[in-house]
Amino acid sequence: MAELDLTFFKGKKVFLTGHTGFKGSWMSRILVNAGAILTGYSMNPPTEPSLFKMADVENKMTSVIGDIRDFDALYEAFKKAEPEIVIHMAAQPIVRDSYKDPRYTYDTNVMGTVNILECVRLTDTVKSFLNVTTDKVYKNNEWEWGYRENEPLDGFDPYSNSKSCSELVTHSYKSSFFASRDIAISTARAGNVIGGGDFANDRIIPDSVRAIEEGREIIVRNPYSTRPYQHVLEPVMAYLMIVKEQYINRDLASWFNVGPDDCDCVNTGDLVTMFCNSWGNGLTWINKSEADAPHEANFLKLDSSKLKTTFGWKPTWHINTTIDKITEWTRVYLEGGDIPKIMDKQINDFLHCR
Repeated sequence: MAELDLTFFKGKKVFLTGHTGFKGSWMSRILVNAGAILTGYSMNPPTEPSLFKMADVENKMTSVIGDIRDFDALYEAFKKAEPEIVIHMAAQPIVRDSYKDPRYTYDTNVMGTVNILECVRLTDTVKSFLNVTTDKVYKNNEWEWGYRENEPLDGFDPYSNSKSCSELVTHSYKSSFFASRDIAISTARAGNVIGGGDFANDRIIPDSVRAIEEGREIIVRNPYSTRPYQHVLEPVMAYLMIVKEQYINRDLASWFNVGPDDCDCVNTGDLVTMFCNSWGNGLTWINKSEADAPHEANFLKLDSSKLKTTFGWKPTWHINTTIDKITEWTRVYLEGGDIPKIMDKQINDFLHCR
């Protein structure tokens, strides 16, 4: 498989949008440790507590607080950074929030993509660009088999649909502006990401951690929905693999699913049961399904054969290991322990499993 040698990033100029978010914080820690010259562009951390603040990376990179919708501010930061590699992760990522404020969701997820691609178009330093979207970009027919990259893009809710649009924007820019330039352009469609340090609202693992803090049972609103759950390091390392390999060989650039194996596609109730068993101490959950809840897919699975075939990639941690890693991280957090140390430990554990 493609070698996960992070020394490739030493001295490379990398521009990362969404660096203060959950995945962005893990990505920033990895790139800073690898010796990248990292510039992040994002709004203030979206949660309190904030993994970005805990990760001890802000003083080891250039962190620009700005709105992806503000093209002038984005372009100014981009020109100063002169990046060779661009990873676009800034987004409004919550399905339920997209129902509450669809205009903001589309503005951020669609025009934000236009803005970062405009920055790439107007400069001549970039060699490798990756737009991170979601498994929810596909028209979901509730099939029992995984979606492939050539399936129709037509997300249902405003979040999912806005990321479908983000994909199409990327396809258009690639065809219209970058076909004759030495720039590799890809997108990555990841499944549901879980891991230590996620404090977002309306996500099952953060909700479970909050239940532990408050000494109550975990409430599960949709225990029968099946999702392709994966540890946050799975897609983050896959993103780095893609931008590295297409930097070296532009012909590898394409659209890629990044999902777990079939055995790791579980329903929410089973996921929470595994978390309760891993945590111990009699932790339990209760089913509080909502009859009037906004629409979310009941069954969604990815086929990641293309990523496997192109790069020799395969998932590293199955779901039971993933849950144990979340438990390990959460215990350190709740005990007031060393967060950068546990992040580095889990990053090294992941790399040495391969």
